[in-house]
Amino acid sequence: MLDDVLAKVYADIAPHIGEGRVANYIPALARIDPSKFGMAIATVDGELHVIGDAHEPFSIQSVSKVFTLTLALGRVGEGLWKRVGREPSGTPFNSIIQLENERGIPRNPFINAGAIVVADVLLSGHQPKETLGEILQFVRQIADDDEIAIDRDVARSEQETGFRNAALANYMHAFSNIENPVEKTLGVYFHQCALSMSCAQLAKAGLFLANGGRLAGRGPSVVSAERARRINALMLTCGHYDASGDFAFRVGLPGKSGVGGGILVSVPGKASVAVWSPGLNENGNSATGTRALESFARHTGWSIFG
Repeated sequence: MLDDVLAKVYADIAPHIGEGRVANYIPALARIDPSKFGMAIATVDGELHVIGDAHEPFSIQSVSKVFTLTLALGRVGEGLWKRVGREPSGTPFNSIIQLENERGIPRNPFINAGAIVVADVLLSGHQPKETLGEILQFVRQIADDDEIAIDRDVARSEQETGFRNAALANYMHAFSNIENPVEKTLGVYFHQCALSMSCAQLAKAGLFLANGGRLAGRGPSVVSAERARRINALMLTCGHYDASGDFAFRVGLPGKSGVGGGILVSVPGKASVAVWSPGLNENGNSATGTRALESFARHTGWSIFG
């Protein structure tokens, strides 16, 4: 059934492959072929279904924020919410305006400022190399794939051009919401965004969110079922920045996007879905990837809204 669904999705979106603009403000991403498209479905019973460029690694960028949030909640629990909120932003992912109005407390952990705070939480008490090793080990473990790596060229490219993120971090540091040296926290953040994964790897890594906090089947528990539900809730309300409401309206499933063109979606109780198409829409989300997930939801009837 799911192979047939993927074939129908591909037929629906084929005329739109290549739409949008790649994230050309990050030089390493500006070189990506916009005609790439891949999609993978990892089911809770351990099956994997793929189509297109689903085994080609790409920079997952802000999709990594799902995994660092999971680690930070494991580290400090509910104490995290003293430093970052849980509300939709309604502004672009790299906006500094709300930080001034809200005294250095980011609106949620999925906008850039919020994810920088999460990186700072993970860095506390560790060196950047140790923190990045922890993040990489965690993602490899939940994806069951030791070939997942950090793309150093992408990380370097982000460090050389990430002036807005530096401004966000320094502004929050002024409000004592960044506790480590700003350059070290930013180093962790830029490198986590440079995680390189394929759709197949990403779908498997996100499966715990669809499976009550467990890996496939009755596999090991990654987080509690309650925490998995809460992360899903944040993905639904905040995972697509100022287009989160539109994505919920069109797709009806929790999702997290990245400017590398990837989107991770959770279908609670059924599957984890990853799609990649590098061209972005005006909100910084994959244009064709969003179309593909809307088609996928229509053909499967899967939605958290019944």
